[in-house]
Amino acid sequence: MELCFFGGFKGTDNGYRVCSRVYGPEETQDAVFEEVRSLLTSLLDGYNVCIMAYGQTGSGKTHTMLGSQPLVEQLEPQQGIIPKATAELFQLISEKPAEFHTVEVSVMEVYNNEVFDLLCRDKHGNNVSQRRDVITTSSGTSQVTALTHEPVCSASKVMEILSSVLKLRAHCPTLIHPDSSRSHLVVTFTGLQRCNSAHRQLWSPRCRRANPASDELFPSTASSSPSLSPCPSPSPSVSQTPFRTKLQLVDLAGSECVGMSGSSGASLREVSCINRSLSALSDVLGALAEQRPHVPYRNSKLTHLLQDAIGGDAKFLLMLCVSPTQHFITESLHSLTFGVRARQVHKENPGKKNNPGRGSPDVFK
Repeated sequence: MELCFFGGFKGTDNGYRVCSRVYGPEETQDAVFEEVRSLLTSLLDGYNVCIMAYGQTGSGKTHTMLGSQPLVEQLEPQQGIIPKATAELFQLISEKPAEFHTVEVSVMEVYNNEVFDLLCRDKHGNNVSQRRDVITTSSGTSQVTALTHEPVCSASKVMEILSSVLKLRAHCPTLIHPDSSRSHLVVTFTGLQRCNSAHRQLWSPRCRRANPASDELFPSTASSSPSLSPCPSPSPSVSQTPFRTKLQLVDLAGSECVGMSGSSGASLREVSCINRSLSALSDVLGALAEQRPHVPYRNSKLTHLLQDAIGGDAKFLLMLCVSPTQHFITESLHSLTFGVRARQVHKENPGKKNNPGRGSPDVFK
């Protein structure tokens, strides 16, 4: 496995040299995670963040994102980005307890261009997959209707939840892999954060300190004019506005062509839907790169679901997983071409949601 990082929405170079980092098969999971660690700090600063793994089946996407199975028994060096990011997130939150109040996790898969909620439960309390719709709200953001959000307070709880629902993800054997994932997996952390904005009381224009020249006109005596009295030291007052920030971790389905996978029958439709959704994702990146007035987010459930993570003020990191073998050179070049398109997208500096001067708060009501 070769792992290439494209810092999403950062540059405009047209060559493959735009890879910001390349990791070989001998690199550790810790080394890979160091590349994305800073994005978690950005999450607490008020940015939406998306980390996405793209590549053909068998190139190491799921290993990179999840690590070894089962999740609850993983040793720290074996953990992928999702377990490590979860632990880092709660560590950062513990250092700023006054800012984050709640964290919720949701787990979805996009299978055959339909969104499924993997955290639903039947009447016996067992996890089941339930189809959901994606809509655009009046504010222009995407939202999954009736999506299950599970409150979490520790990384171990998140791993327990993921371990129980990953078995629901669609799998099918192909010529490339005996247990190939046939859906896009989206793990979303939603944090309710309070932004503390310190405001100082305005001094009255009748205050001596606001009018230093007044001391010359009215000396400080018992007969001083009552219209100019000493004012107290400015005291800070804190206004707290809740904001919603979102971290989306995405393990995309394999990008290989139909001929390479050897699919037929029902699995042929799976490959077709996967390729159409990845093509729609490429079209969205192309529209953003060319700064078109219309970006076709709704051409696919995948792009509609990830609209807030791809557009707007989100920070986005694309990881390309490619095979180092000559046999898959065509698929590897296809993945690199996809990465180049992502790299061509250039946006203004993202706006912080907790900065009153930029962006707008997403307030819970």
